Amino acid sequence: MADGAVDLSRDANADEARARAYATPLKDFHVGDPVLFQTNSHWPWFERLRREAPVHYCPQSEFGPYWSVTRYNDIMAVDTNHAVFSSDSALGGITIRDAKPELRRPSFISMDPPKHDVQRKTVSPIVSPMNLATMEPIIRERAARILDSLPVGEDFDWVDRVSVELTTQMLATLFDFPFEERRRLTYWSDVATTQPLPGALVETEDQKQAILVGDCLKTFTDLWNVRVNQPPAGDLVSMLAHGEATRGMNPDEYLGNIILLIIGGNDTTRNSISGGLLALNENPDQYARLRADPGLITSMVPEIIRWQTPLAHMRRTAVADIEVGGQTLKKGDKVVMWYVSGNRDDEVIEDPDAFIIDRERPRQHLSFGFGIHRCVGNRLAEMQLKIVWEEILKRWDFIEVVEPPKRVRSSFVKGYERMMVRIHPRG
Repeated sequence: MADGAVDLSRDANADEARARAYATPLKDFHVGDPVLFQTNSHWPWFERLRREAPVHYCPQSEFGPYWSVTRYNDIMAVDTNHAVFSSDSALGGITIRDAKPELRRPSFISMDPPKHDVQRKTVSPIVSPMNLATMEPIIRERAARILDSLPVGEDFDWVDRVSVELTTQMLATLFDFPFEERRRLTYWSDVATTQPLPGALVETEDQKQAILVGDCLKTFTDLWNVRVNQPPAGDLVSMLAHGEATRGMNPDEYLGNIILLIIGGNDTTRNSISGGLLALNENPDQYARLRADPGLITSMVPEIIRWQTPLAHMRRTAVADIEVGGQTLKKGDKVVMWYVSGNRDDEVIEDPDAFIIDRERPRQHLSFGFGIHRCVGNRLAEMQLKIVWEEILKRWDFIEVVEPPKRVRSSFVKGYERMMVRIHPRG
């Protein structure tokens, strides 16, 4: 830790959170409360569930009743059984929060086979090995330019200047979106994942829908109308416009897929870029090892993604009665797979609460999901993180997080609104 650095190794509220988690009756547990994630106080609640009630029923919450699945192997059992555990938007979709029926927009992540399979297959070539090889030098050049623009020795917001900027540039490329307007993509992603509340980015559901339909959908419809009349190209809009399984989509389905691709290409990578820097500051011994051996980046990247778990959960709906973890789940029940908890399951992952950049099996994590819905862009996310850290280590000795970060108020997107840092040059 640099002289005068803020001690980030332990949250001030950790003891209070643990006391509350172990004093609260299990029947009153509501681990989907977004405030737990905003305050980073969710850890002891999940720890207790894994030990005492790994498949837990919450009878009442602002999201309605739901089951929490918190252990690694139980989560895998749910995630890989799409025949019983449906992602269908008509049943509620993939998040703990049910959209109103009139606002449910299907996308391939919130579909079951066979429709899911053909729509996913339409866009998956964007992250083929050949395409990734083409994108790598582009990402490296952009990462270098972003990093070279940063002030040294001054405080600035890492989330805005690095994490958001790099991923938004990548999104603009994937969509062939007007580059100078790329921050609109970030804005739409944030709007789509924000729970409307007074003082939030969007305060009402009507405001949220007006932005997504009147702005996002209109913009992407204009792009569709141009691309559909051009020869097929390698960007996502052209793929959807020309794809046999997607060219007949109605506007709701098109918007659903666009939002999915924006969030998927934005939140996972952006919050892992921020979360990785925070983890290294919280674990200065690992930061020192990384500086001494940059070759550890390869194993550090999946460890960052496990440690951060940028999407805290995925939800399914049971379409038949089934037993999981000794509990009987009924047809129609909402089932929440807490990836953030499974990634800290000490029955499967050795010393899971430690950040270890040379883990023997670093890809043993749940952050990308499993089964038919495994993240289609997982290798692209890893490549962006790898390049960012390679370029960082070429330039500076240490990037210091100078104050506790401001976290997102969400139990779905586990991320950061702001993280103030200061770059320390070598020597």
